[in-house]
Amino acid sequence: MIVRQLEDIITGHFFNDRRRKAILLFGARQVGKTTLLESIVEKSGLTHLHLNGDEPDVREQLETINSTQLKALFGNHKLIIIDEAQNIQNIGLTLKLITDKIRDVQVIATGSSAFELANKFNEPLTGRKYEFHLFPLSFKEMVNHHGLLEEKRLLEHRLVYGYYPEIISSQGMEGKLLKLLVSSYLYKDLLMLEQIKKPVLLEKIIAAIALQLGSEASYSEIARLVRADANTVEKYIDLLEKAYVIFRLPALSKNVRNEIRKGKKIYFWDNGIRNAVVANFQSIHSRTDAGALWENFVISERLKNNRYAESDARAYFWRTAQQQEIDFIEEADGVYHLFEFKWNTKKQARFSKTFLRAYDVASMQTVHPGNVEAYVL
Repeated sequence: MIVRQLEDIITGHFFNDRRRKAILLFGARQVGKTTLLESIVEKSGLTHLHLNGDEPDVREQLETINSTQLKALFGNHKLIIIDEAQNIQNIGLTLKLITDKIRDVQVIATGSSAFELANKFNEPLTGRKYEFHLFPLSFKEMVNHHGLLEEKRLLEHRLVYGYYPEIISSQGMEGKLLKLLVSSYLYKDLLMLEQIKKPVLLEKIIAAIALQLGSEASYSEIARLVRADANTVEKYIDLLEKAYVIFRLPALSKNVRNEIRKGKKIYFWDNGIRNAVVANFQSIHSRTDAGALWENFVISERLKNNRYAESDARAYFWRTAQQQEIDFIEEADGVYHLFEFKWNTKKQARFSKTFLRAYDVASMQTVHPGNVEAYVL
């Protein structure tokens, strides 16, 4: 079994507060939440009760339950898992009862829709929860699983097919399974929302984003391409981000007169999902978007590690009206770390002197396949 980075982090929060807190695990469908919990349960040695919010009788029982009934339901179990919690009405209030009234159990609630869960949990669980976000498998997790040499040999494969657990374990079926994942699961949570009134438009927007990978994104330009208004495009992009399909990288703008101030780039949390959206699983050597795929891969891997480590580093890209550009910047403790991404290991990046004069730069690095481990491990 591939050990997830979150496993030790989550178990480290078991029973470690005088006032017990609920653990919330968010993430897209099919990223391995249930498998992670099964591993946590097995290694914990705790008696556990697993409740699934997809089951009607579980939903009915937990939607209107008091603390006395909860104690009877839990019995002697010390670890309570509530899967697909977004399907249970009043789940925030139920979890509040558990944390306030049943101090000798640890509860973990999971769900695939962060935005739905957050809306249901935020107010009832103020000060009573730890939140964690699970992403597709990472370069670091795979290196820990079978070694750095083997994972670097698979880099070209990862750039095309990504890191979803089922894809990793289904050699020869990757393209077919990714198409199924996109058609069956990717938009499932989004399409249940009343705000999504045009599923076809949602698919057009994500396809437009995929085709502009690595380029500065413009809501108005995407709106023109999909024949919609810019506000609708922005709303759909916001929902896609909350559903862990994409993430936005803002432009840094603080010191230089001609900096792009409101720009943003949009990346995918998984390369395989991006390639499934554009229906292109060609080898990396025969593609015109190899550089963009490399950029997406390294940035998403860096951000996965930062999220798991609960890093306070802020991430940006930088560009001026004169087209001076830096691919990726991290700001931490008032200093800046600069990164350029090159798929060709023989190419070295040049970092803008304009930026170096204007900002306190701590480090500069060109990231290529030969040294990627120094950046994402």
